[in-house]
Amino acid sequence: MRTELTDTTSSKIGRALLDARRAVGSQTMGLVLTLVIVTDEENAYDAVRAASEASREHPCRIIAVIKRTHRGPERRRRTRLDAELRVGSDAGSGETVILRLHGDLTTQAGSVVLPLLAPDAPVVAWWPAEAPADPARDDLGALAQRRITDAQEAPDPLGVLDARAASYAPGDTDLAWTRLTPWRSLLACAFDQKPLPVTAAAVESEPDNASAELLARWLEDRLGVPVARVVSDGPVITRVRLETSAGEVVVDRPTGSLAMLVLPGWPDRKVALKIRSTAELIAEELRRLDADEVYASVLRGRAAQASLSA
Repeated sequence: MRTELTDTTSSKIGRALLDARRAVGSQTMGLVLTLVIVTDEENAYDAVRAASEASREHPCRIIAVIKRTHRGPERRRRTRLDAELRVGSDAGSGETVILRLHGDLTTQAGSVVLPLLAPDAPVVAWWPAEAPADPARDDLGALAQRRITDAQEAPDPLGVLDARAASYAPGDTDLAWTRLTPWRSLLACAFDQKPLPVTAAAVESEPDNASAELLARWLEDRLGVPVARVVSDGPVITRVRLETSAGEVVVDRPTGSLAMLVLPGWPDRKVALKIRSTAELIAEELRRLDADEVYASVLRGRAAQASLSA
């Protein structure tokens, strides 16, 4: 069921949600959290679709906040709130509220969203594209226990990682880090099978890939060895090489779906290592709402090294 409201208020949206639930025959949706998506019109469709897919694993209220600014003398006159509500089969396993904030209302997004949060449920904020410099201090980020950004969508993906380190607060995370879960799991399992001291390492990827940089920092943090950054044709991360006294440990993924795992003294084997969709990444992030201490250590570790060398 879909409902559109023009020039409305948060209280009217709340009442319309209740009416929509009654119309589809369910007054309680069993929502486990609220996912607030802060985006622009260009990225809204893909972000809401990914969140709806993720909601099949995590039933939630999705609130998409689209800020539409106006210039000139009509800015104040055009201040208004429009909303689109989706409940039932149109909203995955939860319910969706798409808010379009016009004019001066764009500076009061937190006040607009606060009455619409699912009661007694955690809040997660996600910026699919442009994110604030300090997500925890943003008016919408301050409402959330978990804040998800994506450094790869920034104009300078590698530079923004250092900015994330400077502003990090417990609950911050980044999809560039989430994309590394299969890589980190595979490398950890490889050393469980054949534990060897590593003397040097290299990560090969397409240029300016935030996930590759985080993977290199994670290896430096865990292995205590320098990790070379090597540029390849991609897609994304293509190879990790770890030098040991017995030979090289290599994870080679030239195509983006299957990887070859090479361990000294073992037969080479193929392993699944696909590039995951945004919906899969968001679903993984929604499984945990506590602080990611490993991510924080990887970010701050590089910052600490830079300050010591200075």
